Amino acid sequence: MDGNGRWAERRGQPRILGHRAGMKSVRSVIEAAGDLGIEALTLYAFSKENWKRPATEVHALMGLLRRYMRSEREELIARGARIEAIGDLGQLDETAREELDALIAATADCDRLRVTLALSYGGRAEIVEAARRIARAVRAGELDPDALDERVFAGYLYSPDLPDPDLLVRTSGEMRISNFLLWQIAYTELYVTDTLWPDFDRVAFFTAIEEYQSRDRRFGRVMA
Repeated sequence: MDGNGRWAERRGQPRILGHRAGMKSVRSVIEAAGDLGIEALTLYAFSKENWKRPATEVHALMGLLRRYMRSEREELIARGARIEAIGDLGQLDETAREELDALIAATADCDRLRVTLALSYGGRAEIVEAARRIARAVRAGELDPDALDERVFAGYLYSPDLPDPDLLVRTSGEMRISNFLLWQIAYTELYVTDTLWPDFDRVAFFTAIEEYQSRDRRFGRVMA
């Protein structure tokens, strides 16, 4: 969800107002995904690299995150959206973590749309952590190294039962993955739009889905 800062700067506003405007797009996309019957939606909300931003911006972002989780709780429940989170969640401040845990608990019985928030997340960090867990399992005699294959490895990721994405949408025109779900997106279709995230509304989401529907997904195979 990229482009919040640029959206604000183009309007002569502080960057944090761009992040605030981006929260509206989060609601629009969750609503649209639910209406389309999409089963899983993962939102890259805050990367591990984002901690390197100025402390004032990080503090403001954490404040927006806490506010969103409080204000949107009833709406998410009404829409049947179950909230989960992946990433190094221990880096979140105590209040943000409490709000996140409360939101996860409050939506635990929702079954219409699975929304995963990637918070303090990095794809490389996820793979390294999986490797650590595998090493511990081997050392404890719980895993035979010869039994390790892609399926077993994937079971040690943050959310092993989360299906690999069909479509990755990148806003703001940036032509890079930015350390997002590196293992899971091996065969994911990529869609890049110049639209900045605060302008990415329901129509923009439908446009991305329509583009995806026109793709021929072969997963490395030659179709007869």
